[in-house]
Amino acid sequence: MAETPTRSSPGLLATLNGRHHRAALRAYLLIVVAHWAEHLVQAYQIWGLGMSRPAARGVLGQYFPWLITSEWLHYGFALLMLAGLVLLRPGFAGRARAWWTVSLILQFWHHVEHLLLFVQAQAGVTFFGAATPVSIAQLVMPRVELHLFYNSVVFLPMLVAMYYHLRPNAAEDAAVTCHCARRTPAPEPLVARV
Repeated sequence: MAETPTRSSPGLLATLNGRHHRAALRAYLLIVVAHWAEHLVQAYQIWGLGMSRPAARGVLGQYFPWLITSEWLHYGFALLMLAGLVLLRPGFAGRARAWWTVSLILQFWHHVEHLLLFVQAQAGVTFFGAATPVSIAQLVMPRVELHLFYNSVVFLPMLVAMYYHLRPNAAEDAAVTCHCARRTPAPEPLVARV
């Protein structure tokens, strides 16, 4: 008896970067923008409303104060951001992929900084002679400003990548596996009437 060939379904990564790429990008962007907005609100609370730094906790931190001091939350989000950038990268091509990679590299460093903070908080020790957990860049820039900066420099190349991803040139359009870009059908060739 001959075996009938079975059609294997694409894996999660292929599906995520294929037919579900647009939905995955939208969900990811929503999470990123919400997090960035928290940093913007916190900055506004400090510089616009004159709140003290400990009292400036963003939106969620006002209702759940422990969130702002939880290194688990901050490290988890940095890891989620990094995972999203890695998992969604195969769906990009050309200029969009280059910009997405810039965002990925910057987020990798941001993740390392959060890892340092997380390790210090979990171990109950501090590095660099600091009184509280501190990252490398925090040695030269306060934490609020630093994380607003980090989230901005990761977010901006991500936006450029999405712009190019939605407006690919011909070579990029042929290389992508998703249907994020609005493709217009090729015009009908003109046929001379005889």
